[in-house]
Amino acid sequence: MAQAVTPRRPPPARAGTRSYGRGARILSVGIAATGVMTFAYFAVASHVLSPVGAKRLDLLWSVMFVIISVIYRPIEQLLSRTIAARRARGLSGRHPLRVPIAIQLCFALGFLVVALLLRGTVRDHVFDGSSTLYWVLVVGVLAYAASYFARGWLAGHQYFGLYGGLVLLESLSRLAFAVAVAVGIATGQSAVALGIAAAPFVSLVVVPGAFARRRSRGPERSPATIEPTAGAEPTAPAEPTAAADPTAPAEPTAAELDAAQQGPAAEGIEEVSADLSVRGGTGFAVSVAGIMLAEQALLNAAVLTVDATAADRALAGIVFNVLLIARAPLQLFQSIQTSLLPHLTGLQATAGRAAFGRAVRITLLAIAGFTAAVALGLLALGPPVMRHLFGQHFTYGRAGLALVGLGMGLHLCAGTLNQAALARSQAAAAAAAWLAVALAFVGWLVLPLVGNQLLRAELGYFGATAALCLALGLVYRAGSARDGGQAAPAAA
Repeated sequence: MAQAVTPRRPPPARAGTRSYGRGARILSVGIAATGVMTFAYFAVASHVLSPVGAKRLDLLWSVMFVIISVIYRPIEQLLSRTIAARRARGLSGRHPLRVPIAIQLCFALGFLVVALLLRGTVRDHVFDGSSTLYWVLVVGVLAYAASYFARGWLAGHQYFGLYGGLVLLESLSRLAFAVAVAVGIATGQSAVALGIAAAPFVSLVVVPGAFARRRSRGPERSPATIEPTAGAEPTAPAEPTAAADPTAPAEPTAAELDAAQQGPAAEGIEEVSADLSVRGGTGFAVSVAGIMLAEQALLNAAVLTVDATAADRALAGIVFNVLLIARAPLQLFQSIQTSLLPHLTGLQATAGRAAFGRAVRITLLAIAGFTAAVALGLLALGPPVMRHLFGQHFTYGRAGLALVGLGMGLHLCAGTLNQAALARSQAAAAAAAWLAVALAFVGWLVLPLVGNQLLRAELGYFGATAALCLALGLVYRAGSARDGGQAAPAAA
């Protein structure tokens, strides 16, 4: 008797996890090396420039980093999610880019208009009258529009090696300008600063390699391709159906959507289509921009709100040093986030709620173990290590440092839950959670409920990240409950 042909998917929980883990490792190496090169760039700059010149360079980098994080990371995330979702569902290999390009151009042009209108103010009050630093800021921010677009495209296609190469090449080229001044090939603040504007242009040389690799792979196939069950005997061809025909067109028809038992797949196709519309894409990008702005507030508001009339003029620097405990792991976590979003998006499309939840739990458990080690280390050795590392005669509190370490772990957990929300088209809910917590955090810092400003920042950061995890946890549960009402993906 003929054995029925049943849908079979590749094992996403194992193969997908291996791909995710491999991509995260590759990106971790690239981004860790990038961090080292960036540190070397500023270290060399501090030796070849005057203290005033080095401070201006630090300010230039800080201002640029905040701007590009807020206006360009949303498009990187949009591309990563939509391309990964379309690839997972076997939709057309040539992914529509018109809407993301249009949104990215709007963000870049918006920045340019504001920068030109405030040219005098930025040049004179931010960069002490340096026109060169102003134009480095303008050109650099505009150049990063292409760099972050390329990052999103590479992440969506899971070209993590090329992604790591892009960020590494960017940092190496930037460092080369500082080294050129150190060895006497060039001189002055302008020469060192030009590396910041040139780096995003140089990094784009990896993009042709990505297109070549994509051509060599040939047409993309759907992970949901229907194949005979293992061990099935050859049978007469069954009556063609939309669910069993491996030659079905890339774009699903209404009949195919009704026949396919793929859990969230049918709804997911509609969500991907919405993401690629002007309204859907803009909504997603604006939501992620709000998330990026809120995250910058969590990392920088404590430094910016330090009372300038305080007796200890170095207090803002002390607060900044303490929050580096959170900044450094967050920098490395970008590699996890970059590979996590397309991985979760693919699981959402093809594997269902169980595999999706398993990936999130594994990531959260790994973060919990890392956080416990960091918090215990800070409790035991934090104060002497901080004093020797930064060379300051300041007594850091063990409990406060441990709180920041725990807050760092909660921040990483929030980032994981945030990627889950983005993969499930819950960007607006996630943005609302981030912005509400950021506003509460700023309010806590401004109100002198705790007299010691450093302790206020430490308590505030821990409390804000805990509240953020709780809020995003509720968003995650809502997404799981929604997916739980749908049928599980068909299994062999």
